Amino acid sequence: MEMTTALWSFALVVGLLTLTPGLDTALVLRTSALGRRRQAWGVVLGIQTGTLIWGTLTSAGVTALLTASQVAYEVLRWAGAAYLVWMGIGMLRNRGGEAAAEEEPEDGGFAHGWRRGTLTNLLNPKVGVFYVAVLPQFIPVGVPHFAAGVALTCVHVVEGLLWSTVLVGFARVLRGWLRRPAARRLMDRVTGAVVVGFGVKLALTD
Repeated sequence: MEMTTALWSFALVVGLLTLTPGLDTALVLRTSALGRRRQAWGVVLGIQTGTLIWGTLTSAGVTALLTASQVAYEVLRWAGAAYLVWMGIGMLRNRGGEAAAEEEPEDGGFAHGWRRGTLTNLLNPKVGVFYVAVLPQFIPVGVPHFAAGVALTCVHVVEGLLWSTVLVGFARVLRGWLRRPAARRLMDRVTGAVVVGFGVKLALTD
């Protein structure tokens, strides 16, 4: 398999994965819809930072420890589950603003969003296991393993950025409705429930 063919094939696989609604989609939509533009882009770039780190570590062979060591996987799994449940409960407890402001305060801005996106991605061991299982299959024989792995990961990052741009644009359409405090509280309840659900699922999945 040529490198060009590998790039296109991998782009198709991770493209379908990117379009599948999940935790990343919920976080980006919720942050964007509340008018927190800088924080939303922080979440987007944080998620892609986590993806790039997972891909780089996989290319270097480090993430194979997740499949070789049950203890390493369990520690990361429970840490990720605890983080998601904590974050989701925080959203569920948020009462929302009492006034219909034009925009929600940035609440930490870009840096806060970046940390949230990065931690959410890195504390999900299933992302690491996905890369360990899938990435090597797309690296052609005879090419530098590390460079090819990072190149394939960058394809995933680019697709994630493009799809996130669509999500941020769509969320802005909802801003008029979300000026109402009741609507903002509903958004937090729905997103918080989704995040807690992912955390519980991660904790209960073997």
